[in-house]
Amino acid sequence: MKFGGVHKIAVSVGTVTGIISTYYYIKCNKNSKIAFASWTTNYEPNPLARWDYNWDHREPKTLVNPKKLSTTVGDNEYNEMIEKKISKAVRHIILIRHGQYNTLGLTDEERILTETGRKQAELTGVRLKELNIPFTEMIKSTMSRAQETGSLISKSLPLIPVTNCDFIREGAPIPPEPPIGNWRSEMRFYQDGARIEAGFRKYFHRADPSQEKDSYTLIVCHANVIRYFVCRALQFPAEAWLRISLNHGSITWITITPSGRVYLKVLGESGHFPPNLLTSHP
Repeated sequence: MKFGGVHKIAVSVGTVTGIISTYYYIKCNKNSKIAFASWTTNYEPNPLARWDYNWDHREPKTLVNPKKLSTTVGDNEYNEMIEKKISKAVRHIILIRHGQYNTLGLTDEERILTETGRKQAELTGVRLKELNIPFTEMIKSTMSRAQETGSLISKSLPLIPVTNCDFIREGAPIPPEPPIGNWRSEMRFYQDGARIEAGFRKYFHRADPSQEKDSYTLIVCHANVIRYFVCRALQFPAEAWLRISLNHGSITWITITPSGRVYLKVLGESGHFPPNLLTSHP
């Protein structure tokens, strides 16, 4: 079949595999054509698109002391050493943006939730409870709006242990591309970026080999932090963070598997709000 300048041909691989492979022949010029195979080893991805399995520096083979990999170490012993470093559990990280807050406050203490923000936080707590997930812990940014949001969520999830973290306070993680929004000095990005990146490295990684059960961590923080975390976790260019929009009180869910693969299950989900409570800007 021919679709414009693209010819589609189905080729049977044969009875050995029983697979039908589809090839796309793209006409480059009058005399030559390039074939691209879908889901075969013939496809060569863009180097920037390749997945780095050691993104969290916990790939098992990198955790074995190379000095022990001498000729005196047999294959069985080496494999046992690697096996002890392999994760067994899945880590789920559920990121919650704080509710709408008073931007007229001159200090963080004055930037508390509005009435709308409090309703958003309460409904988010109800939604999380309805999901019936065995949450492991809640981590809250130390900024007032995140603290208050987390406390209102805790009304629906009173048994979850809560800790606070300065790393996930709001900030400017990295100069965005394209450069839009309010101007920020290089010093601001330099300071905030290192702190927020430290938060990413602290919370985003595959499970420790000692972890037996899947974990579910709630992190209550801020839009810029969440957007940056999403880009970093998916190995997208971090500069793309400002291209993502998140509603107040929204839920973002990232899963990290034992192999180090990362999946974005939910991004900015806010379907638990009625239309009058959907806000994204102060």
